Amino acid sequence: MKTLYISAAHKSSGKTTISLGLAAALRDQGYRVQSFKKGPDYIDPLWLSQASGRPCFNLDFHTQTPAAIKQMAAARAAQADVALIEGNKGLFDGVAVDGSDSNAALAALLGAPVILVIDTRGITRGIAPLLTGYLNFDPDVVIAGVILNQVGGQRHESKLRRAVETYTDVPVVGAVRKNPALLIDERHLGLIPSNEMGGSHAIIQRWSEIVADQVDMSLLLAAAADVAFPLEPRPRPPRTADVRIGIARDAAFGFYYPDDLAAFERAGAELVAIDLTRDAVLPEVDGLFIGGGFPETSMHKLSGNTSMRRQIRQAVASGLPVYAECGGLMYLGRQISWRGETCPMVGAIPCDSAMYDQPQGRGYVRLRETGKAGWRSSQSGTFNAHEFHYSRVMNLAPGLEYAYQVERGFGIDGEKDGITVNNVLACYAHQRQAGDNHWVDNFTQFVRNHRSKHD
Repeated sequence: MKTLYISAAHKSSGKTTISLGLAAALRDQGYRVQSFKKGPDYIDPLWLSQASGRPCFNLDFHTQTPAAIKQMAAARAAQADVALIEGNKGLFDGVAVDGSDSNAALAALLGAPVILVIDTRGITRGIAPLLTGYLNFDPDVVIAGVILNQVGGQRHESKLRRAVETYTDVPVVGAVRKNPALLIDERHLGLIPSNEMGGSHAIIQRWSEIVADQVDMSLLLAAAADVAFPLEPRPRPPRTADVRIGIARDAAFGFYYPDDLAAFERAGAELVAIDLTRDAVLPEVDGLFIGGGFPETSMHKLSGNTSMRRQIRQAVASGLPVYAECGGLMYLGRQISWRGETCPMVGAIPCDSAMYDQPQGRGYVRLRETGKAGWRSSQSGTFNAHEFHYSRVMNLAPGLEYAYQVERGFGIDGEKDGITVNNVLACYAHQRQAGDNHWVDNFTQFVRNHRSKHD
């Protein structure tokens, strides 16, 4: 398996745009590309999935063991020609001081050579000490090539190439010029998700053409390593679907791990896509899953869909099992306020939410279950997850019960997360079925048990 790890010296170096262009360019050349993204990210994987033509999967030390990471890489890359892994932040950045959860650690774990994307704005010869430092910092990491990004012109490129060639043995596999076509609007969580971006296919195709023209694709593939991923244990066969779970899939809600969606199928759930901005009727479902996203940018459409809001409110009052994360929590509340405007939402949870200019909760979290919810996630009672929200809930009704105690992170108020109302569990945390956390299996069984009681 040809494998490459796309990283950078620091965040905002343009590695996501380069990764998208590479994935699309390789696909255009006939290669089957399996993309991966390090860390708990939803937006970049949406774009990478579109660029590669197959779902992108997250590799994350916080929710997965090293063995599980290798198994996932093996299983998902088995039917591809090239595995392309996009890092987060800088090559040696991570939470742990010893670098055990860094991009470098992940690259070393997978045996993946690194292509380092360098933002060259404002530097020429200075690229040499930067590269030599990175080359010598960790002997377990192989930096197999460098892509010069944001290059100012031919003269700038020549100076950069001479410096790299004089002081290092690292090949320059590409030099990508400054180009407005490689820019994309950003929002508070990063890139605007591809499920919201009109014309995203055309954007990716343009990136593919630019990258293929300015990166030596043959040299890039020559730098890739033939990695022998370990054999994946035979997966559990899917259970025959016997419950229907609605899932919000639209411009407002799209933050889902593809491996979690696959876990629903194995657990015997048929996922029924619902557009909460447009669909007037809630389909016949046994449960509902509303993930994260940007409900604030679609709040007028969500609010204007009064029929859907009313039916979900009635369904919740009747006991429909619902799991909601972040944006889903906001939608189920009474109202959302953003940029001086307020729009009514479902009103199934007695709280309001408002957007702020700075993150209200950001990063990895660890939660301890209180037993107040109808179903549990972890056998041990604690699990790791992540949060990233600029909103905050307020005006909470007194006496609410919470599913989680926050051991690390912020959640609702720095101490609690997971509001429980009827059979609803709504939290800021984003869970993932990995390790000891079997939330998909347990929520699906809860839905199944609830339906059995009411058949």
